Amino acid sequence: MKHTYTVTGMSCDGCRTKVEKTLNTIEGIEAKVTLNPPEAIIQMEKHLPTAQLQEVLANAGNYTIEMTHPEAKDKPKPESKSCCGTSSHSHHHQPKVNPELSAKQAGKYYCPMFCEGDKVYDKPGSCPVCGMDLVKAPEITIAKTQYSCPMHPEVIKDEPGSCPICGMDLVPMKPVENEENKTYTYLLKKMKIAVVFTLPIFIIAMSDMIPNNPLMQLMDMKSWNWVQFVLSLPVVFYASWMFFERAWKSIISWNLNMFTLIGIGAGVAFLFSVFGLLFPDFFPAEFKTEMGTVHLYFEATTVILTLVLLGQLLEARAHSRTSGAIKELLKLVPTEAVLVENGADKVIAIDAIKKGDLLRVKPGDKIPVDGKITEGESTIDESMITGEPIPVDKKKGDAVVAGTINGNKSFLMLAEKVGAETLLSQIVQMVNDASRSRAPIQKLADRISKYFVPIVVLVAVITFFVWAQFGPQENALIYGFINAVAVLIIACPCALGLATPMSVMVGVGKGAQFGVLIKNAEALENMNKVNVLITDKTGTLTEGKPSVEHIQVYDEKENEALQAIASVNQYSEHPLAQAIVSFAKAKNITLTAAENFEAITGKGVKGIVEGKQVFLGNKKLLEDSKITISSTIEEQVIAEQKLGKTVSYIAVDRSVLGFVVITDAIKTNSAAAVKELMQKGVEVVMLTGDNKNTAEAVANALQLSSFQAGCLPEDKLKVIQKLQSEGKIVAMAGDGINDAPALAQSDVGIAMGTGTDVAIESAKITLVKGDLQGIVKAKELSQAVMKNIHQNLFFAFFYNVIGIPIAAGVLYPVFGILLSPMIAALAMSFSSVSVITNALRLRNLKL
Repeated sequence: MKHTYTVTGMSCDGCRTKVEKTLNTIEGIEAKVTLNPPEAIIQMEKHLPTAQLQEVLANAGNYTIEMTHPEAKDKPKPESKSCCGTSSHSHHHQPKVNPELSAKQAGKYYCPMFCEGDKVYDKPGSCPVCGMDLVKAPEITIAKTQYSCPMHPEVIKDEPGSCPICGMDLVPMKPVENEENKTYTYLLKKMKIAVVFTLPIFIIAMSDMIPNNPLMQLMDMKSWNWVQFVLSLPVVFYASWMFFERAWKSIISWNLNMFTLIGIGAGVAFLFSVFGLLFPDFFPAEFKTEMGTVHLYFEATTVILTLVLLGQLLEARAHSRTSGAIKELLKLVPTEAVLVENGADKVIAIDAIKKGDLLRVKPGDKIPVDGKITEGESTIDESMITGEPIPVDKKKGDAVVAGTINGNKSFLMLAEKVGAETLLSQIVQMVNDASRSRAPIQKLADRISKYFVPIVVLVAVITFFVWAQFGPQENALIYGFINAVAVLIIACPCALGLATPMSVMVGVGKGAQFGVLIKNAEALENMNKVNVLITDKTGTLTEGKPSVEHIQVYDEKENEALQAIASVNQYSEHPLAQAIVSFAKAKNITLTAAENFEAITGKGVKGIVEGKQVFLGNKKLLEDSKITISSTIEEQVIAEQKLGKTVSYIAVDRSVLGFVVITDAIKTNSAAAVKELMQKGVEVVMLTGDNKNTAEAVANALQLSSFQAGCLPEDKLKVIQKLQSEGKIVAMAGDGINDAPALAQSDVGIAMGTGTDVAIESAKITLVKGDLQGIVKAKELSQAVMKNIHQNLFFAFFYNVIGIPIAAGVLYPVFGILLSPMIAALAMSFSSVSVITNALRLRNLKL
């Protein structure tokens, strides 16, 4: 039995993991816990009372569990408590949870390191776990265009027209400043203030390096120390105060992060300097200068904070580029469309289009919604959706897609899918979801980050005591203090946390531009490991547009046999059935009603037409119905099959009358794609429901690794399970409803975008164009993204492994090299920026 429970008290992914592990310790149950929504889905061997679950869970922390009732779904949730026993977030950070909407993140704020999984916030701020600035997720719908008068800005209309005051044409209002620009502008303002006050502090501190030291001729060092103190106040308490706030939050919640180290390092340096300024007699002689003043570190404090601020500024700029793919996709949709109403053209806003509207698309215009051409013809540039640069010819009855660009002819189209239903909206949604999913490799970084900050603090403490004990006698404590601060400042766990999500975000966006839609980061990572590709035949290796070549019947009139089989097949959605119906209509044959229609998966169809039992299908269908096939007919069928054609037997009232020959051309790029995949170490195996002869002809033409014919859906499933038991990483490509179980079972399910919604829903990767070349692109994209992630992780690990010991002073005994805290701050700030910059290189990937 399976039950769903509501869990309160979870505030982060760590809480979710703890709750899940605790529940799974109970014998006889299997629990799966999610953070958004905060639920536990529990499979039980026998019913357990909720009180027993609560008792076990209470020992793990401040969590409560209760049965979820349908009527309770819309009730407001009580404020959750964090694992620290405090309110998980202030009102400023209270997330809005909407489990019914997969697009809940759009326009919300999230942590770029995904510390809390899919958790989002209504307002900007900093992540309560890692302290980084929250980033705004791109809107996945086009903002409604409003129009205003240039002379009278108070006039705002939803549609174009004229100003009711002065009669001037209304113009589109300028879009508001996006969130990334707001963050960048805010940080830039603080950066300017920090530089203005830090620069003179730095000059004062370095004045003894200026010939004749002119500053000392104006005032003594004690007075200049007071000047440094006053100048440091705006830097510490305004420009950089947010860093100390984040550090404090991280300590009281014990979510230790980058700002913990910055806050401790810079804070200790500043407080030491203030104390030394006010109470110089408290310090021993080794802390003092020749003039009797204490060595102060206002310049180190302000320079460190200014450089960290610079890093945040550069990150804000870089973050806006990582979601650039979604923004570029959104730009594809026009803000207006031309509605044809009562024979007249009328310009309307894009969000005013309804299903069934007749729209005019002029030369060079972007197609506003999904639909089909009802009048005219043109050439459509679909490269922004499929990634293919060659324009496609479209005529009456052909489908057109929102965001694609019309050529040099005008046409009329019928709106069939609008708003979130369009293919472009679905692509944007999928990219947005996948960009913020977590790859399995991220777990490694998460485990390390958990222990990283405490270890760094411990190293800093050890550094201080080692230098104090063994450093130069006259300045041992000063050396210990400076090097301990340098250790705290140079360590940057943020680079480690950003290594994976930045690459995933850019990679997923890049794939979408080439028609490769990734559902989540796990699929992207697994695609790199795939060594076996299972592929269907019809619609995957072949065009999926079968056509009837000819019908061969004996002792009956061809048109009567065609009428019978077409009448049965009119109720089927299978491509072969549609081909037969189309062939009959082309011959002007009138279809009649069929009774007791039945489609038998992997075999064929049957039904009663004008009192006669009609069968159309493969040999298995006739054998199951105990219908005998003559040797003459079977020999002719085999001959056709060996030519790569699909043949279905025709039987009426348990007697075989003949067969119908159907051709489905192999896609022009299938052979090249198979060759490329095999060169990359991927076995390509075809599993098809078609007969052995036809399958063998296709397999030989494409030089496949192997094939299996006559497969039912359960057969494909068993083959995949067998390969997986042998340790193979299996990808499955298909486009039909019968492929859905195999797609779900495979390590990476790949749906052809030209296929059914069920197949696409079951898959983890969707190819918009729907051919094997898209799988090659997916493989290359996965390899590039994983290589980029490994580069980022290496950089983050290598940086800290090398930087922390140097900051601690291990090179000093041999080379006399020490790392200034200011240089450490510069290196720390650029480490995370470097990771993002490396991830952005994926934007130049050629697929």
